[in-house]
Amino acid sequence: MQLNPNCCQRLAPRLLAAAGLGAVGVLAFAPFDLFWLAPLVWLGFLLLLRRAADVRQAALSGFAFGLGFFLGGVSWVYVSLSVFGGMPWWLAGLAAFLFCAVLALFPLFVGAAFKRWQPATDWRQALFFAALVVGGDWLRGWIFTGFPWLAVGYSQTPPSPLAGFAPLIGVYGLSLLAALCGALLLCRWRGALAVALILLAGFGLRQMAWTTPDGEAIRVALIQGNVPQDMKFRPESLIRTLDLYRELIEQHPAQLTLLPETAFPLFFDNLPEDYVAALKTAAARQDGDLIFGALSGDNDHYWNSAISLGHSPLQIYRKTHLVPFGEMIPPGFSWFMQVVSIPLASFSRGPERQPPLEVAGRRVAINICYEDAFGEEIIAALPHAGILANLSNTAWFGRSLAQPQHLQIARLRALESGRPMLRATNTGMTAIITPDGAVTAQLPPFTQGVLQAEVSAYRGLTPYARFGNGPALALLLLCLAVSRRRRA
Repeated sequence: MQLNPNCCQRLAPRLLAAAGLGAVGVLAFAPFDLFWLAPLVWLGFLLLLRRAADVRQAALSGFAFGLGFFLGGVSWVYVSLSVFGGMPWWLAGLAAFLFCAVLALFPLFVGAAFKRWQPATDWRQALFFAALVVGGDWLRGWIFTGFPWLAVGYSQTPPSPLAGFAPLIGVYGLSLLAALCGALLLCRWRGALAVALILLAGFGLRQMAWTTPDGEAIRVALIQGNVPQDMKFRPESLIRTLDLYRELIEQHPAQLTLLPETAFPLFFDNLPEDYVAALKTAAARQDGDLIFGALSGDNDHYWNSAISLGHSPLQIYRKTHLVPFGEMIPPGFSWFMQVVSIPLASFSRGPERQPPLEVAGRRVAINICYEDAFGEEIIAALPHAGILANLSNTAWFGRSLAQPQHLQIARLRALESGRPMLRATNTGMTAIITPDGAVTAQLPPFTQGVLQAEVSAYRGLTPYARFGNGPALALLLLCLAVSRRRRA
């Protein structure tokens, strides 16, 4: 089939506008935090789809929107492939582009589906569009092990009024509401009134406390070692790293001390016995405990683990949700790992159900790095756990948007679960997040330091902790049903 040159000339400005609009959408997320921009950007996306001549043009507009959005928001994967993975710059650039292009297929399907079944009225179009947006976010969050990064709902952390809905319907429910608030503006004053009512309800919900403190607060110390990624796995740096963490632990006593993911880049059994004894003694000074990231297992089967030492018995959490290509090799992609230089890229999966660690007299649910992007996996530890703790090493992504985006994801997990989230990272962002999603303390990124504070465990269950993504998916189906219902 031959393309009409005049048609291509008319289509090119539309696609450029769509890509530019998608790139602007990144500003709604951290570190820019223009949460009010998300409804307006997705309204612009809807207007592009409405004005598309046919399904093909709408699909191309969706793909261009997604490409601009993901190239602007997650192209930091280039840093891990090129700077730390050893891949040639041109190949890393191509791989990052293809990755973003695959992610852009989800907005492509949104565009194609909207135009193919476009309802007749503005109200129904708004509902149908919002349902498609959240459907795309949800599918992206689980297909091929999931990549839920930059789901629209993440843009609605406090101070957004929509954040009040997070304990009820989670991040995917927020995706639906953010898209709906933009789309309803098509309906003129009635739509604006509906948006005002949604925002007012969200503001009211933000005043509610779904969980309550459980017992006295404990003293915590979150250690940010700031060990350069290019030095982390070098044998000559190991002694320096061990000495650094031991000194920081001894100088900052606490009831609960957290170190980052793979703080010790070797197997736990290979740590010197006297060093382990020194860590245990330092942690137990206040009847306290230390949790640190290290490898467990052997050369044949090994896990990315969090290990506790101190007053309580030794306990181990093994990471369950592994990062494709970074921690596990998808079938058929062994050739890819020969191109990059990512150490220890074939971890074993930990058990799906693991109890919280009982440390410092509290139950702490551990998640490692990327795991906190999956809300339903986090709430599996509830109601037993009173505190959430994330150990991360995002040094793989350098000084990019990855770190503030990851912190924003953790804020949503605290909101959804009604639990404080402690984040101990290598280079940032080490922070303490309260159950209402607020960051109460944070270390500057790419600095060495210790964050100390008093933190309470919490008890009780939010609606999201009880029902997971079920209510958000029910809203999706309701929007679809109403938007597709024929008049009698």
